Order: sequence, then C-alpha cells, then structure tokens
Amino acid sequence: MPVTVSPPVDGARPQPPGASATDHSWKPVIAACTALVAVAGVTGTILAGVSTVVESAAPRSLPPGPTESAGSVEAVREDTAPRERSATEESADTRPSPMAAEVAEEASPEWLDRVSAATGIPRRALQAYANAQLRLMNEQPHCQISWPTLAAIGSVESRHGTYAGGEIGPDGVTTVKVIGIPLNGENNTAAIPDTDGGRLDGDTEWDRAVGPMQFIPTTWEIWGADASGGDDPDPHNIDDTALSAARYLCHQDRVLTTSEGWWAGILSYNQSERYGNDVLDVANDYVNALS
Repeated sequence: MPVTVSPPVDGARPQPPGASATDHSWKPVIAACTALVAVAGVTGTILAGVSTVVESAAPRSLPPGPTESAGSVEAVREDTAPRERSATEESADTRPSPMAAEVAEEASPEWLDRVSAATGIPRRALQAYANAQLRLMNEQPHCQISWPTLAAIGSVESRHGTYAGGEIGPDGVTTVKVIGIPLNGENNTAAIPDTDGGRLDGDTEWDRAVGPMQFIPTTWEIWGADASGGDDPDPHNIDDTALSAARYLCHQDRVLTTSEGWWAGILSYNQSERYGNDVLDVANDYVNALS
C-alpha cells in the first residue's frame, strides 16, 4: 500500500531558534513528500517527483539520541492503571501501537520552560515532541528517536502549526487548520485524487497535506494515532500527529542515531535531499541553542 507524507502549503526554509513564527523571509523549499515504506509486507510506490533524491547521505552531525545530554527529556512520572489493548493496537505490523506503559512519563514543566526559551520552539509544540520521544522510548527503545528531529520536522513542515496564522491551543489542536496545497500534479507535487471525501482536508477533488506534521489522508488512515489513548486521532492535534510521526520514522526497526537509520526515516517522510538537509540543520540549531 502506498504511503505518503506531504509538506506544507508553500514550504519555507525554517526559522532559526528565537525567530518570530510570523517571519516570512525564509528561503523557499517546495517539494512533495514521498515515501518508500513497507506496510504489512507490501512495499509502497513513489507517488511524486520531487527535488534531488539521494540513496545515501553522510550527515554533518546527527541529532543526539534520547539518552544523550541535548537529546534527553527531563520527565515526571504518573502511575496509571494497565489497560487492555484494542484490536487496532494488536495489529503492530501495519500500525505500530504497543501496549501502554503502566507508568506514564511526561516532560517536566521546568524542562519545557527552559528548552522552549532557549530554542524558540512554542512550548505546547515542544511538549508534544518531548512526550512522543518518551512514549517511543517505552514502545520502541531501539529506535532512539529524540525531540530535536521531531521538532525540526515540525518547523520545516508548518512552523510548529503556526503557518496559517494561528497557534497550537492548550488542548493541542491548532487554532487555524494548516492545509497544504492540492496534490494535483502541479508545483512539483504528485497527482493524488481525493481519497477521503474531503473529511480531513476539505477538498473533494484532490488530497492535501493536513496538520502540524503535514500528513496526507491515506497516510493518516494507516499511521494516525490518538496520543490520549482513544480511538479518534486528529491530524490537527500536535500530540496525535507528533506521536504518529515518531512511529512512522521508527518503522522498519530503524535506529535514528545511525546515519543509515536517520536518513532512511527522513527520506521516507520526504524523499528530497534538500528537505533532509533542512531538517538536519534545524535539529542541529536546536541542539546548539542548548549548549
């Protein structure tokens, strides 16, 4: 089954830490996101022609892992009662959703205040990235995904959910929906006719990328996860979409502290060398802001 994630409305070179979310002086980066992902044993096909594709790339410096200083998250713990897994959660091969931990971890308020102030990442968005990291450390500890990578993708894709002029509300939902351009074969996009009747993107003719992490409807149908433990994932909710992106990047047993694993994950999100380098630059900017 083809799987695709797609980037933002017109794409933009992400801002450096501390820059205003309304700054429009970024360098344009327009590319259709593609993926070559195996789901339930079926390899997806490339759905769009994009910027230069690389089979391998040597990153200047990979983002740190979750146990390294700049990649770690200071967490608070809350005991929770075990719960039974749903039928959906049992289907780990097609939509990884392991058993919930008996001890839930969340990023500490003090850590969020400090890192948000240093990096310029909106605190509510940072909370989602950090909590997704903590969740994946429990679910798939081998993956080693960390918040700088998720935050960099959120910045490149939608300026942390602020692209359309809104912000992320206290409940994690963007106050203004971020909807990408129509995937109609123009502007370096794939031609993807509507697959969801416009339910997610409001377009009944063509699919569009939606939400802070810019998933297209077909990908969200497979990977969309409700971070609160319910069964109604919302691509416009930063908690849901950050967790979904983390699981997507970790798919196929990737290890994101290795060059092979990190680049495989990023290029599955958007098979463009330019995109990957942008994400890497922003992730390193965030890490350097903490030094």
